[in-house]
Amino acid sequence: MLIIASLCVPNALLMRLVGCAFLHWMSTATIVQFPAWQGIEQSLEHGELRGGRYIGEMGGLKAEQLFVSDFDHFIHESAQLFPAIRLLNTLHDPTQTIPSNKPLLYASLLQTCTNVQSFLHGLLFHAHVIKTGLHTDRFVGNSLLALYFKLGPDFRETRRVFDGLFVKDVISWTSMVSGYIKAGKPECSLELFSEMVGLGVEPNAFTLSAIIKVCSILGKSRLGWCLHGVVMKRGFDSNRVISCALIDFYGRNWQSNEACQLFDELPEPDAICWTSIISALTRNDLYAEALRFFYFMQRNLGLSLDEFTFGTVLTACGNLARLRQGKQVHAKVITYGLRGNVIVESSLLDMYGKCGLVNESRCVFDRMSKRNSVSWSALLGVYCQNKDYESVIRIFKEMDESDLYCFGTILRACAGLAAVRLGKEVHCQYVRRVGWRDVIVESALVDLYAKCGCIDFAQRIFVQMSTRNLITWNSMMYGFAQNGRGGEALSIFDEMIKEGIKPDYISFIGVLFACSHSGLVDQGRHYFNLMTGEYGIKPGIEHYNCMVDLLGRAGLLEEAENLIESAWCRDDPSLWAVLLGACTTGASSSTAERIAGKMIELDPNNHMNYVLLANAYRAVGRWNDAVKVRKLMEDRGVKKIKGTSWVETTSKMGSLP
Repeated sequence: MLIIASLCVPNALLMRLVGCAFLHWMSTATIVQFPAWQGIEQSLEHGELRGGRYIGEMGGLKAEQLFVSDFDHFIHESAQLFPAIRLLNTLHDPTQTIPSNKPLLYASLLQTCTNVQSFLHGLLFHAHVIKTGLHTDRFVGNSLLALYFKLGPDFRETRRVFDGLFVKDVISWTSMVSGYIKAGKPECSLELFSEMVGLGVEPNAFTLSAIIKVCSILGKSRLGWCLHGVVMKRGFDSNRVISCALIDFYGRNWQSNEACQLFDELPEPDAICWTSIISALTRNDLYAEALRFFYFMQRNLGLSLDEFTFGTVLTACGNLARLRQGKQVHAKVITYGLRGNVIVESSLLDMYGKCGLVNESRCVFDRMSKRNSVSWSALLGVYCQNKDYESVIRIFKEMDESDLYCFGTILRACAGLAAVRLGKEVHCQYVRRVGWRDVIVESALVDLYAKCGCIDFAQRIFVQMSTRNLITWNSMMYGFAQNGRGGEALSIFDEMIKEGIKPDYISFIGVLFACSHSGLVDQGRHYFNLMTGEYGIKPGIEHYNCMVDLLGRAGLLEEAENLIESAWCRDDPSLWAVLLGACTTGASSSTAERIAGKMIELDPNNHMNYVLLANAYRAVGRWNDAVKVRKLMEDRGVKKIKGTSWVETTSKMGSLP
């Protein structure tokens, strides 16, 4: 007789017993409950199975029907594995009637092992069905596949089960396609799908939704469009599962209009469909539109919200810095009983961090009952966004494990501190734990080495990258500009345009900064007009600062002043500060006085306004006037902020005045 071990047995001993259990199972057909389950034993002894009758008390077809009814009760209604095992023992009693649908019973039993997450018992039943020849049955085979797919520690074993199936139907193929997605191997899913279609197996709705998800992950836009056509041709266009997959596909491929059109064509979208379109809009930075959909879904339709809906909406609130709406959503999270949900609470701390409330983010994190790598990454992101780089490094050192997003955040913190030594250590950890070929981390590495002056090393990483996104190009371009290599920065910009990547707001800051520090006046004017004319990007304060600095360095102070006067942000003190800084190179003192007066009028408590004016006086030899400016600062109580330098030694890092 075989003993099925209780879960209270230590794992090491339990795994040691597995080999013996398989051998013993193959030599006997009797399954006996472990005695520790006394409550189940007593219920069986007192006849508490569906009216207190056993199979042996009946005969013929009625006995078979009663057996199936009792077995179905334990398997499907109450998901109790061990009473079902005891009841199954009657199959091997020669005095009992054996049901004719034995494969279905074993299929149900394997499904229950999957549902209660008892992989060990599933392994034992696998051996038993092989001995009895039931593994050739289609339903038993698919149940075995589901067991290994959901609970198996090694997906290669799942593939072995699949390859050994006698009958492979669409359910078998779909399980494997989904399994490879879960295992992080979407390319294998695509290959398996091609093999499936080549063998003439018709995909069902779940197969199509899974392979559409593969297209979303791999960015296979053309294949995704083809699959959309297949969906329409086969009449699956009203299927909500496939529609959600297609909405997600278009959202991930920056095609928000197509996603919205597909959503609008749905006859009765449910809560999952609404969550999909909200997520697609959020991915495309259409945060206000995402919130509009959320409020319509909640107020007009009254659909139930889940953790994924709240997580997406909180992301939108955080990116819009809408603290009031974020707090309202937080209140709804509590109302819906989702406190303690790791997805929602990670989004909450991210939202508060993006709104500048670091302490509130930390409170949310400290109250979390369950934390994962996403939670830690979100906390690191909060401190990094608020430029508390030292806290980022401290928390990173306290973490037991880290994922790719953690590496990207800590590298940004190292770049913010210009801590190249620590950045190299993190770089080594990334290579050792993860390897290469992650565009987020490698873009952060390019940014780190460029900001630390290791521009050649940054360029080596950039050249070796197999995939580059807009952030990668911007980091490399800005790195060249910061290190005085303006010509190469412009070459990177032109190469980016040829690659079909559309420049954004940040891209033009980098290219104008390069022109400014290299004295490329004509090119600067060209790119400034290109930004506003061809790409329709509204110039920001950073762009105007670069242009004013460029014109001021070239001695074109009048043109620079006219540019400020025509700007929508002409009252921003930083623009006039840049122009006043250019006056220190030899402009007339009257011009410097006029600009300084404008600056002091806009921001009388900013010490830099007085410092720049004093420097302008010194540049033209008016030393007494420079002393008067310093005296004016003292009279008005304006104090100069002390500068600090970040010092990195072999033992520690810190700032010194």
